Amino acid sequence: MKAFVVGGAVRDGLLGEPVNDRDWVVTGASPQDMLDAGYLPVGKDFPVFLHPDTHEEYALARTERKTGPGYRGFEVRAAPDVTLEDDLRRRDLTINAIAQQADGTLVDPHHGQRDLQARVLRHVSEAFTEDPVRILRLARFAARWPEFSVAPETDALMKRMVEAGEVDALVAERVWQELSRGLMERAPARMFEVLRGVGALARLIPELDALFGVPQPPQHHPEIDTGVHTLMVLDRCAATAQPLPVRYACLVHDLGKGTTPADILPRHIGHEQRGEALIRGVNERLRVPADCGELALLTAREHSNIHGSGKLDATAVMRLLERCDALRRPDRFLQMLAACECDATGRLGLEDQPYPQRARLAAALRIAQGVDARAASARAIERGLKGEAIAAEIRRARVLALQAGLETAD
Repeated sequence: MKAFVVGGAVRDGLLGEPVNDRDWVVTGASPQDMLDAGYLPVGKDFPVFLHPDTHEEYALARTERKTGPGYRGFEVRAAPDVTLEDDLRRRDLTINAIAQQADGTLVDPHHGQRDLQARVLRHVSEAFTEDPVRILRLARFAARWPEFSVAPETDALMKRMVEAGEVDALVAERVWQELSRGLMERAPARMFEVLRGVGALARLIPELDALFGVPQPPQHHPEIDTGVHTLMVLDRCAATAQPLPVRYACLVHDLGKGTTPADILPRHIGHEQRGEALIRGVNERLRVPADCGELALLTAREHSNIHGSGKLDATAVMRLLERCDALRRPDRFLQMLAACECDATGRLGLEDQPYPQRARLAAALRIAQGVDARAASARAIERGLKGEAIAAEIRRARVLALQAGLETAD
């Protein structure tokens, strides 16, 4: 019975990056041997155990055989005669197929160290085709390390997988899991470039794929192409360390431009409303979490209004706050402002342009929040007002506060 550190821990160590978790592969052992040694079973589909002291994961070396479509169609074999080389052969990329022995010696039958040095993402074997999730994983790694290229043979292999319909067999949860992780990487746009390059984006999010090649007014979008703009906005999200809901909102904020009638291009009149309908479909299809999905819908509907908000007076600003439910959900409103700033600065040559709308509307929210609604309500009741009339008095108090506050700020 021997144990080897494998996968990401070895890879990240060789790259000089922090190693947070270590995974182990065990050879020469059966499940009963692991139980007898005190390991705790945790794997439902695979023979995985937790170390009794460190609680790190130890998996028995295994082989896999494809038995059906998708990522679930596998037959797994784990036995004492399965070797380390057998286990490494089933892994996705050469850089993830390196093992380390207890004395630090590396076992690298597929030249993963060479590919790390050359900054190449390359599949280990044809077994890559047996799990379509690997396309998403590779694209996510490309977002983590944008300086890595995809090996031509691996790119061709992924294209064949997409053409064979393997991506269509993916379940929503796995797609969202990988997409959400990719969105949080250092260069999220790179993930979608890779997916689009092999045809997978058109299968997974055709509404997003449709944006590429759609023109925009050059006076507002020097980059012209709507798809290119979307990826630039994602890069701004990463550069400003935005959280996942903001990044997802930016990813889908312009989906409506993909359905703009040809006779009004490059203008996109009504794209906000068209985008809302498309985003609802994506949210449902990928089972997007509520915080991400709701922010995306709000951003799609309001981003043009936010961009033009510098000209709004106090009454119009109050209507905007109410429409966005900003007083009840201030954090979501502030996240939308962050998404709008990324949208405004995710344009060719305009990355450093100021975006005063964000600060002005954040200030407006603070002013409106600072109004004593109970006191305003009490005054209205003293005057004999009821129901909607009381709400109108509270709104009037907030508008008055905004008039004074915004004039000072402007």
